[in-house]
Amino acid sequence: MLDPIIMEEIPLESRRVYEGRILNLRVDMVRLPSGGTALREIVEHRGAVAIVPILVDGQVVLVRQFRYAVGQISLEIPAGVLEPDEDPLSCARRELEEETGYRAGCWEQLGRIWPTPGYSTEEILLFLARDLTPGPARPEFDETLSLVTMSWSEIWEAIQEGRLRDAKSIVALTWVARHLRAV
Repeated sequence: MLDPIIMEEIPLESRRVYEGRILNLRVDMVRLPSGGTALREIVEHRGAVAIVPILVDGQVVLVRQFRYAVGQISLEIPAGVLEPDEDPLSCARRELEEETGYRAGCWEQLGRIWPTPGYSTEEILLFLARDLTPGPARPEFDETLSLVTMSWSEIWEAIQEGRLRDAKSIVALTWVARHLRAV
């Protein structure tokens, strides 16, 4: 629902400037509420899932991988992009097994987030996975991952120290911690 004071921007024209494997880029001209116009650069993304896998001892399974865009190794929860028309839970199951080797017997959807709504259409569905059974990981050909298990105190320390900076992971872990305390 729109705030009556903050009026909607109206698209006037749109042109796609790039089409890629997981995202597209378009540039839109919009009419502002003031009557003026502005350009909006939009990353079109088909969406993703992210999973907080919790072992029976309460430890959380995370992955470490090099992220080329930031030029650093990132500590994150397992995640992946939805295939066209893929069910989010099916994607979450696939990504958890591919990246970690684990299968989960219990799944809960935590919620949905827009990680960067200022310029991207991406929506990430967040899941909690429990009752884990180990197996062999099968990362995609372009993924090099290592598994890390951490206690909740280690996770909060990693966030505070800047060793865990991935926004989707921080949001999902915070939601799970609150959810588990409320149960």
